[in-house]
Amino acid sequence: MKKKNTAADKTVVETGTSTPAVSDAASIANTADISLMDACIAHAETVKTDQLERIKSKGYDFAPEFRDMTLQLYLFGTMWKFAENLGNAGDARDLAFASLKTMLIQEGLHKTKVEKRIQFLQKMSKVDGDHNALAVAIGYESESGDNSLAEVFDHYVDDVQVSGAFWRLYDRGKKIMLYGGLGIAFAMIWFVTLFLPGNTTLTILATALITAALFVIPVFLIGVLIYHFKLKKTKQAK
Repeated sequence: MKKKNTAADKTVVETGTSTPAVSDAASIANTADISLMDACIAHAETVKTDQLERIKSKGYDFAPEFRDMTLQLYLFGTMWKFAENLGNAGDARDLAFASLKTMLIQEGLHKTKVEKRIQFLQKMSKVDGDHNALAVAIGYESESGDNSLAEVFDHYVDDVQVSGAFWRLYDRGKKIMLYGGLGIAFAMIWFVTLFLPGNTTLTILATALITAALFVIPVFLIGVLIYHFKLKKTKQAK
C-alpha cells in the first residue's frame, strides 16, 4: 500500500527543497555585490593613475591630509557615478563608499583606521546641508581623459590654510615646542637637583614644568601670529 504524505512530511520536503534555493540566491547576490565593488575599485584606480599623471606637472603644494582627503572624495564621486551607470542608482552612494573602504584597505591602511577614515569622509562629503562637497561633485561629473582633478585643486591654490608651506611651518612648530620644552624641562631638573639640593621632588617637577611653559607659550604665540599674518596677507592679495 502507498503511504500518504503527512503534513510533517510535506514540511520536511518543502524545507529541504527551498533551503538550497535561498542559499544560492544569497550567494549570487553577494557575488554580484563583490563584482560591482571590484569594478568600482578598478575604475577608481584607472582614474586615479590618469589624473595624478595629469597634475604631476602642476606642482601643487598642499598639506598631506588635505591632499589625501580631496583625492579620496574625488574618487568617491567617480565611483558613485560609475555605480549608477551600472544600474545601481538606488544604492550607488553606499556602494561607492563600500568600494572606497575596500580600496583603502587594499592600499595598506589598517581596518580600524579605515573605519574612522570612511566616517570622516562621509561627514566631509556634504556641505551646507545636503549639498555635495566640491571634490565629490566634480568627481561625479568627471569624464575619461579630462582634467577634473586639477579643476578641484585649482580652487585651493591660494588658500593658505591648506598649503604645504603652512603645514610644514605647523609641523616644525610642534616639534620645536615638544622637543624644546622637554629639553628645557630636563635641563632645569638637572640644574635644580645638582646646584639647589634639598628641594622636594614635587618642587623640582613644578619648576621644570613652569620653565618649559615659559618656552612653549611664546613659541605657540609666535606661530599664531605668523598664521594670522599669512592669512591676512592672502586675503588682501585677493
